[in-house]
Amino acid sequence: MVRIWGVGEEAAGMGGGSVHMWNRWPGMSLITLAVVGWLALSLSQAAGESGDLPKIGLAPAFSLTTQEGARLALKGLRGKVVAVTFLYASCADTCPLLTAKLAGLQARLGTAFGAKVFFVAITMDPERDTPAVLKRYAQAHGANPAGWAFLTGTLAEIQQVARHYGIYAQKRPRGAVDHTFLTSLIDHRGTLHVQYLGVRFDPEELLRDLQALVQEEARS
Repeated sequence: MVRIWGVGEEAAGMGGGSVHMWNRWPGMSLITLAVVGWLALSLSQAAGESGDLPKIGLAPAFSLTTQEGARLALKGLRGKVVAVTFLYASCADTCPLLTAKLAGLQARLGTAFGAKVFFVAITMDPERDTPAVLKRYAQAHGANPAGWAFLTGTLAEIQQVARHYGIYAQKRPRGAVDHTFLTSLIDHRGTLHVQYLGVRFDPEELLRDLQALVQEEARS
């Protein structure tokens, strides 16, 4: 299962789409893990039956620096559906796969991309990922700046945001950053609904969830 609800800081996939990293309670028993898995499955089934995405809670706030050198706060994106993910520019394997998966949805969202749907990618390597570095990364991967911001900040800022979104990270001696992959979907009111685990999720499912949140905004 790669789409999760209500797990937040306690569980996240590192690298792939099926690995769970429990970074707050490393001694958890298999029984506890099974209960969490059952709860996530029950919520998934309930969401499918109701047609509405469940709500986790208010999305953690942040204010960081874009690839253009401007400050961008999550509250400044109110009125739009926001997908927040974490990566870094020098990542040679998994991050480009995630970026390509999201980039493939830009055209499919049509005029809604930028106007009603916005992507946010937050670096896990702020010491090297300056705005200029992130801008080159965005351009190299075909990211449309009209609806996609790549954010950096101080190490303390990034660590705080990552912690609030349930991201575990560890920098290796040679500079690579091992980190969990969670892509969080936030509605137009700033409510966190869904977190996609890893990078192997179905882009069709993500697209449907984005469109469902846009439709929900239109009904409100």
